[in-house]
Amino acid sequence: MGKSGVNDLQKTDIGSSSEPDPDCDICPRLVDFRLRYRASDPDWFNAPVPSFGDRKAQLLIVGLAPGLKGANKTGRPFTGDYAGDLLYSTLSDFGYAHGTYDARPDDGLTLRNCLISNAVRCVPPENKPIGAEIKNCRPYLQNLLAEMTNVKVIMALGSIAHNSVIASFHERQAAHKFAHNAQHKMPDGITLIDSYHCSRYNTNTGRLTTEMFHDVFRSIDEVLGR
Repeated sequence: MGKSGVNDLQKTDIGSSSEPDPDCDICPRLVDFRLRYRASDPDWFNAPVPSFGDRKAQLLIVGLAPGLKGANKTGRPFTGDYAGDLLYSTLSDFGYAHGTYDARPDDGLTLRNCLISNAVRCVPPENKPIGAEIKNCRPYLQNLLAEMTNVKVIMALGSIAHNSVIASFHERQAAHKFAHNAQHKMPDGITLIDSYHCSRYNTNTGRLTTEMFHDVFRSIDEVLGR
């Protein structure tokens, strides 16, 4: 596969899969939460949310986890919540998305040279996965990285996504501190670029502005030579 940092990852009982089974039962708390919403809102997706985009892409975007009324409802990452409004509009502005984002998985939007996934694939209560859940889901991210043989840049939305990417490459966390628009060299020439998460909380408090978010994509374009 050509990525020593990924090829050296330890295999687990999930084998080589990069997407969880719809009825994944690894994390009991997340299973209970999922089943609660399957009962109360049976028309929602209510399952581990698969990655969206092209596995041959040079850019991988890693978020935290599906939003309860966003991806957990629609079945597509960052679709149906405010974070998706900012993310997909920015992807369109920078040429990584084509079509009109209408907060629906069938809106016809496609990604160009980009794939979006999450560090945790199931929706967690209060959008806060615990450490064991992040660790349990990490092999899916590791296997996804192994599949993406063309990836050059990984964009981490928030510190949990950042830490999970660092751990996936068996790099030292202390050597790669999370900071907005910071760049970190990973094995095989891959660059990890951090961003504050594009959540409503971060944008409403001014921690992340649209211009700050665009600055990260300018950094991505520079690394990719676009």
